[in-house]
Amino acid sequence: MCTQMRTYPVWGRWNRQHESLEKLNMQAILDASVSQSEPIQELLVTHGKIPTLVEELITVEMWKQKVFPVLCKLEDFKPQNTFPIYMVVHHEASIINLLETVFFHREVCESAEDTVLDLVDYCHRKLALLVARGGQTGLREEEGSQGSTPMQELQKQAELMEFEITLKALSVLRYITDCVDSLSLSTLSRMLSTHNLPCLLVELLEHSPWSRWEGGKLQRFEGGRWHTVAPSEQQKLSKLDGQVWIALYNLLLSPEARARYCLTSFAKGQLLKLRPFLTDTLLDQLPNLADLKNFLAHLALVEPQPPKKDLVLEQIPEIWERLKQQNKGMWQAIAKHQLQHVFSPSEHDLRLQAAR
Repeated sequence: MCTQMRTYPVWGRWNRQHESLEKLNMQAILDASVSQSEPIQELLVTHGKIPTLVEELITVEMWKQKVFPVLCKLEDFKPQNTFPIYMVVHHEASIINLLETVFFHREVCESAEDTVLDLVDYCHRKLALLVARGGQTGLREEEGSQGSTPMQELQKQAELMEFEITLKALSVLRYITDCVDSLSLSTLSRMLSTHNLPCLLVELLEHSPWSRWEGGKLQRFEGGRWHTVAPSEQQKLSKLDGQVWIALYNLLLSPEARARYCLTSFAKGQLLKLRPFLTDTLLDQLPNLADLKNFLAHLALVEPQPPKKDLVLEQIPEIWERLKQQNKGMWQAIAKHQLQHVFSPSEHDLRLQAAR
């Protein structure tokens, strides 16, 4: 996406790839929604395409961070139609949505091979940014766009889309934790030591960025928009809260993870913040959390562990760093090149694209 998008022929190939991905995404959702056999998931595993999807996901993430902001600031970039650039921004959402749909199956996670490390890092970046921003999307979908330029409107759309992408990354991360017993030691170390995901998940539960109060009414973000929750439903566990609780259960109570996680004084303090949340109402909905409640009761009585100083040789994610090194110092040039050769299509090209 960064170095490959050089000319219209290359853009045409990428565009066809995006269309194919959209079709796969829609078919996978349809198959999952009617509980049929899921041939898309089987084909992706059989043909070894999960690592390809992970690399494409991280590539477009880097493009959005490094190239898109430069494009928005170029004085000579004043497109009347932002559809081509919107497709690239939407590409990340399409990929993470497809991964969310298929990662429910254990064999998909296993077929990711070494790129599961890169995917864990991707999910951590998304969730850490959400926590750092206090759970705010930065945009309410009710806000009008009157007076906005096409690029300003695109930036608003991209911001709201980023929020949705982050929530899907949370689901993908939870599905990865379901496979904790088969993950490599490097991946476990990355999740528990490098990123300390249990503590990050505690912060997500505290902030609950997918819930908000508006005019005295509770709203939750589901299906791409905010919904008002009826008073009788407010104690019902939301899907996203459930994903966090299941991920915490997997990371704290599975034998493989417990053997690797160092319960320092900081981690102990953070995890004990969960105890007030573990009400009888919650346990009625997720009975397995009774084991987590007992674990926390025991944790409150034991002394924290000193930080481990073991020498560990481990794999590290390589996609993000490789892309960053390949394109270092070239972001401005890439943006200008894409402005000329990709994001300034003729009226004829736009019509063809819209027709497809």
